[in-house]
Amino acid sequence: MTGAPPEIPGETSEAKSGTTAPGDPPSWRLTLREIVAGNVLTAVLALVLAVIVGSLLVAVTDDEVREASKYFFSRPGDTVDAAFDAIWGAYTALFQGSVYNNRVDDPATAIRPLTETLKFAGPLILAGLGVGLAFRAGLFNIGGRGQMLLGGAAAGWIGVKADLPAGIHLVVALLVAMLFGGLWGALAGFLKARTGAHEVIVTIMLNYVGFYLVFYALSQESILQAPNSANPKSLPIQDSATLPRLLGDRYTLHLGFLLALVAVAVVWWILNRSAFGFRIRAAGENPEAARTAGIDVGRTYTVVMLVAGALVGLAGANQVLGTVTSGVTVDLDAGIGFDAITVALLGRSRPLGILAAGLLFGAFKAGGFAMQASQGIPIDLVLVVQSLIVLFIAAPPLVRAVFRLPAKEAA
Repeated sequence: MTGAPPEIPGETSEAKSGTTAPGDPPSWRLTLREIVAGNVLTAVLALVLAVIVGSLLVAVTDDEVREASKYFFSRPGDTVDAAFDAIWGAYTALFQGSVYNNRVDDPATAIRPLTETLKFAGPLILAGLGVGLAFRAGLFNIGGRGQMLLGGAAAGWIGVKADLPAGIHLVVALLVAMLFGGLWGALAGFLKARTGAHEVIVTIMLNYVGFYLVFYALSQESILQAPNSANPKSLPIQDSATLPRLLGDRYTLHLGFLLALVAVAVVWWILNRSAFGFRIRAAGENPEAARTAGIDVGRTYTVVMLVAGALVGLAGANQVLGTVTSGVTVDLDAGIGFDAITVALLGRSRPLGILAAGLLFGAFKAGGFAMQASQGIPIDLVLVVQSLIVLFIAAPPLVRAVFRLPAKEAA
């Protein structure tokens, strides 16, 4: 990348003057480091700011607010009351649809929204870990969709076609999903390491390749398509390969959420307690300095993308083998491959932060349907709030300016 890097709070006077010392990372890496390494307060305030803007959108799109605004100057209180009722109703419905439904008397039914939140959070956490791990190595893993599709389809093939004992069948399906997702991610890492191909372009293109490979598999009865079906869909997964439900048949929460918690612990250990984690962080901070220290940066890129793809592939298996779908379809990723980028950014690419962000976005998914059903609020508005979170996280100076926070001091 040519030209001087953009001015970033905390950078050296040489960078500010438009020159960089030999071995300094390119400007896009400095930008990535600024986004990923921001503090927790900035992330929380970005979330608050997104909720505030979302509240304004709820108000201006509400029919009663628009009706009251016609006579705002004669009775402004009516518009304010209508806006408050619309915002309060929206977030009350969000809470009741994602945490606890206090409108019912049965406690077992009242906690069902929380179990739905945890179910939706499972694949978001797994995919977010895959994206966040790549971020820590200085790589943009935009290929979550392709990795999920390949991993989920491979797990689905095992779940439909293989005839294995219960328990072993599920384990094999999960391992195969990790293998296919990991290899799909490693391909991007290998091309980055050996040819210098930009991982953003490569992973985006691999998303399309992965989609059409899965579509082809679902169009051939000899591979994955259900017999005598005109639709690109497989048969339902065999019971022996299905992720068991954790709280019985009354709830849809399944083992996939526990797998996500285990993955959080494993990734935390890798990053903070292992030599491989040190190499990841070193390559992400300054690849030239890492090479000088004897670290094989190219190999690190390949292995990081292998692990990242395996995590995202496991998220695809979570979708297929869980209770979200009844088999393999071309939309099994359900947008999670891209939502994972938001989860990783909000979680600052830290495993515990990704866990919290995954739970939050799981609540958005579960509660968004309740907002739509009870308040008539378009589900797209929840997506707008998620997009605003990314916007504000990617612009920490804007968040600091809005909340009048002091600028970060130079190191």
